[in-house]
Amino acid sequence: MRQSGKNFLLALFLPFFLLYAPLAHSERLKDLAVIEGVRDNQLVGYGLVVGLDNSGDQTTQTPFTSQSVINMLAQMGVNLPLDQVRSIQLKNVAAVMVTANHPPFARPGQTIDVTVSSIGNAKSLRGGTLLMTPLKGADGQTYAMAQGNVLIGGAGATAPGAQAQINHLSAGRIPGGATVERAVPTSVGQGAYVTYELRQMDFDLVSRMVETINREMGAGTAQALDGRQFRVFAPESPSARVPFMGRLENLEVIPSPAYAKVVMNPRTGSVVMNQKVEIEACAISHGNLSVVVEEPGRPRRPGRVELAVDGTSLLTLEAGVNLADVVKALNSLGANPQDLLAILQAMKAAGALRANLEII
Repeated sequence: MRQSGKNFLLALFLPFFLLYAPLAHSERLKDLAVIEGVRDNQLVGYGLVVGLDNSGDQTTQTPFTSQSVINMLAQMGVNLPLDQVRSIQLKNVAAVMVTANHPPFARPGQTIDVTVSSIGNAKSLRGGTLLMTPLKGADGQTYAMAQGNVLIGGAGATAPGAQAQINHLSAGRIPGGATVERAVPTSVGQGAYVTYELRQMDFDLVSRMVETINREMGAGTAQALDGRQFRVFAPESPSARVPFMGRLENLEVIPSPAYAKVVMNPRTGSVVMNQKVEIEACAISHGNLSVVVEEPGRPRRPGRVELAVDGTSLLTLEAGVNLADVVKALNSLGANPQDLLAILQAMKAAGALRANLEII
């Protein structure tokens, strides 16, 4: 009876374990890898934004703006006398650069978002309209045409002797502001194989993906090529390859355990680290800051972090050997981002920081 009861409980709860266990730590293949050659292509163009409220370029300092307006009017059959060309003053026009990303498989007639940025000395692009602008790729071919009203996320006001501004006024976006005119040829694989690339090099993750694909899709379906690439044997017919790829990209894969990493931004003073970061026993001296990190478990002295300025003990943390406590304590003493950056770099060079240090 006891054995049958155990079997009954196992049969009852096993489906729930199988359902929720992989979901807690697994990710879809499409979130970890991309198809080789399937990517965005950058587009750029030069254009004019008109309809500004006296916040455009000062043509005396940006002569290319007035020259662009003159060329545009000439193409429309409007020829200005030479004396008027030299004295032209435009306060409601701004020269801009228009950028966009041409997504893969985009076809003529589809719309894409564009970003409009001033290249002159315009005060604001609010309320402006971008005139028809060709967007070209790296090969010089026109792949889209942009036009529309520019949306600015900021606000500004000016009065005699006072000025107020919120956010940025010299750049904005036009949602769906460009129409694709030319498709970029994109092939999904070569022959019977489709090659995938990991977003980050990881031999262990490639092995996990190949193992998962061969288990779910059949032995021999996937083959590892290196630490970033693996290829999949797929049907050559588009009608069969598309559903095959859809099923493949939704396979759940358990990623490799995260490695220890510290990311620092010296401009903002941000320090981000994961739970894998550890430090060894060390002594640090930086300016008038002194830090002593001791290993836990030493006889008569528990693991702790001591800080001192000019030889005077200021803080003792009973937290063991933990980098987060060191950074927090340094911040409490008024250490600036440059101090943290120098200390962490020195710890890494000395072998006391057991993590990869990345500066962004």
